[in-house]
Amino acid sequence: MGSFSLIHWIILGLFLLLLFGGNRFSNMMKDVAKGMKSFKEGMSDEEEDKRKRYDEQRRAEPPRLPRDQDPIDVTPQRDEPAAAPPRDDEAR
Repeated sequence: MGSFSLIHWIILGLFLLLLFGGNRFSNMMKDVAKGMKSFKEGMSDEEEDKRKRYDEQRRAEPPRLPRDQDPIDVTPQRDEPAAAPPRDDEAR
């Protein structure tokens, strides 16, 4: 008893169609669709702006190292001889 049945929805739809007319109702639905589309575009534009600002901020500040780590020295050491690759008979 608390909700509408299918026949109630059909009668309500026919009443609205007669009240507003087919063309006017169609135009209203088009306007609703355009509004939803512009809302979604606005939301995606806002997210894109946030992403651009975040990327610019990340590029502007230098990379940070953890406080307890020193930078890793990656320069080659000339005083250590390079290890010879294993021979075929040793590798097996």
